Amino acid sequence: MTEKAGHYSADFEKALQVGRPPNVVKLFPNSKALLVSGKVIDRAMRAKGKAMTIAANGRNYLVIRGVLAAAQRTNAAILIEIAKSEGGATPYCAINYWNIARQVDQVCNELGVTIPVAIHADHYGIKKEEDVGPAKVEIPTLFEAGMTSIAIDASHLPDDKNLLANLQLAPYVPKWAGLETEVGEIKGKEGLSTIDEALFLIQGLNAHDIFPDWIALNNGSTHGIEASDLGIQVKLTGEIHEALAKYKVSGAQHGTSGNNSDRLREIVSKTNTTKANVATALQMISWGLEVNDYGNAATDEDGNFIKVTGEGVTEELWAEMTADAQSKGLKGGNYKKLNLPFENKILGLSGDIRERMAKRVEDFVYNMLVNVFNAQDTAPLAIDAILTAGSYDLGPKTDRQEDPLEWTESKIIERAGTINQ
Repeated sequence: MTEKAGHYSADFEKALQVGRPPNVVKLFPNSKALLVSGKVIDRAMRAKGKAMTIAANGRNYLVIRGVLAAAQRTNAAILIEIAKSEGGATPYCAINYWNIARQVDQVCNELGVTIPVAIHADHYGIKKEEDVGPAKVEIPTLFEAGMTSIAIDASHLPDDKNLLANLQLAPYVPKWAGLETEVGEIKGKEGLSTIDEALFLIQGLNAHDIFPDWIALNNGSTHGIEASDLGIQVKLTGEIHEALAKYKVSGAQHGTSGNNSDRLREIVSKTNTTKANVATALQMISWGLEVNDYGNAATDEDGNFIKVTGEGVTEELWAEMTADAQSKGLKGGNYKKLNLPFENKILGLSGDIRERMAKRVEDFVYNMLVNVFNAQDTAPLAIDAILTAGSYDLGPKTDRQEDPLEWTESKIIERAGTINQ
């Protein structure tokens, strides 16, 4: 078992010696933070069975602190992530692809965190074919900066272009790293993902010895603040996961902030999902906004967010933030664009204010991990996976089952035309 913060078990010490990938060892040679491949986190959830963990978008520093504190309390293996839109080359957050690992490592060491944590590059978006070339240069820099997992998201492209982009970029992702792929643009115009689309992507990758740990679907999820109660389609998700079962790819659930706890429990119990992205909820909670049980921010009759007095940022800073939002025409989910201009002002708040911001996140995440996601006590399972492998590299969950001669570029283009949309 992982022990109390600051007390290192023998198994933890062994995992620290062999479980940290080479980029992490190089960057943090004297660290006591167990930063691991995303593969390790997925394996822990699969070992427990019907469990998924938080992939927390660290939009601000205090979100990161709160999530790590919650994971330590629950003895849960987790991921801390940032998306390209949040922390890429044109970010709206101060936390970015190149500093997130350093911030997580620092907090883990300061707080004596002893649970395994993966650092995930969420939604590395390929919106057009021309994005592939620059990505070949940029993706290696993310791993040089301490990333241990990545989501290649070319889901905006047609199915054949999506698969071909993944094939082109796979050589730039270390073999030991966690890998997520995606089909069906989230909240896109093309409708929900289908079994045929998902099989096409996973089979095409498998034929080329690429074995993603996760697949993300357009299964009715949304990003940001939920606009309706339709939410995640659990039955569809389960059917797609069942069709993919022999390829041993787990599900990555996006857009959890807009779905109630009962629906999220269904995702855990009725699908093969092991990773649940939570972004908007954590940001709103840290700021001190009123939220429901699953983190969807409440609004008053005029559509304005409701700030809880004495929680989150100070009332004075919140007034400044809302005034700034109004001056820029920001509403609803677009309040996310306040992260970058206000990060340093938040860090300049007194220690007790910063502490209550992090604690609010901690308590929310604690409840999600224990009472919704079934992720409690998965840290020892992650450590066991490392010790069993004797390495930071757990290898793939499956082997090649598809014939590469049936998945050449020309045949991929031909096959894509027959997919049942």
